[in-house]
Amino acid sequence: MTASRNRTKIKRQLKEGEEPGLNRHWRGLFLDYLAETSNVSASARRAGINPSRAYKVRREEPEFARAWLAALWEGYAHLEMEVLRRLREGDNLAGEKDKYDFANAIRLLGAHRENAVRAQAEQRNVNAAEIRASIDRKVEAIRLQIQREKQTRGERT
Repeated sequence: MTASRNRTKIKRQLKEGEEPGLNRHWRGLFLDYLAETSNVSASARRAGINPSRAYKVRREEPEFARAWLAALWEGYAHLEMEVLRRLREGDNLAGEKDKYDFANAIRLLGAHRENAVRAQAEQRNVNAAEIRASIDRKVEAIRLQIQREKQTRGERT
């Protein structure tokens, strides 16, 4: 992301909870964490900013808004690949004892599908309907794979 000449003015209320001496690279840190986690609050916390600052800058700086959308697309792709990897490898554990919550992962993929569609369409410069159909096919394939694995193990679907 290239530096914007006109930085957004941030009111004191939007700085609450921030450490003095804000890292001047907070935008890049925030976007990196957002791509990793898809969680705005956690990303803001890790970048040392109030989430309100991030939202205001997104509203007022189109370049940052585009980078935000691209970071969310990257996070979506990470989750999709993680679910596929776990299915292929039979990795059903989230911790030492807990099962990985495939149903919740699929719900998250579905919930963030529109953001992913917009970001991917913008990056590829293609029709959003084509991207949406592609994502729908992938999510359905994952759902069917989970259903087959449950049937193989004799679980109820």
